[in-house]
Amino acid sequence: MNMANETAETKYVTITDANFQTEVLDSSQPVLIDFWAEWCGPCRMIAPVIEELAADFEGRAKIAKMDVDTNPQVPSSFGVRSIPTLLFFKDGQVVDQLVGAAPKKALVERLEALLAA
Repeated sequence: MNMANETAETKYVTITDANFQTEVLDSSQPVLIDFWAEWCGPCRMIAPVIEELAADFEGRAKIAKMDVDTNPQVPSSFGVRSIPTLLFFKDGQVVDQLVGAAPKKALVERLEALLAA
């Protein structure tokens, strides 16, 4: 299986403790971060939804994923206790959040509301 093709298709941004300031807090677009971990079943369930959102909102909002196991600082600074946790940022501030696997429709509605605000 050729993984290079899949990586090229991926539209979401991988957030780390190191690039969080630049990619999220300094972003001119709203940002949705999916805090996840490899061992988390519900995280794997919503992964395809996150990828669809990244394609759907390309150029309008930044869709990102952050592995909480390899990047512990940012999740703890935002009080992320359970995963998946989805945080919505606008102008560097958390403006909304969802904990648990949410349906795509709920995520789209929240993103659209952020873009309209």
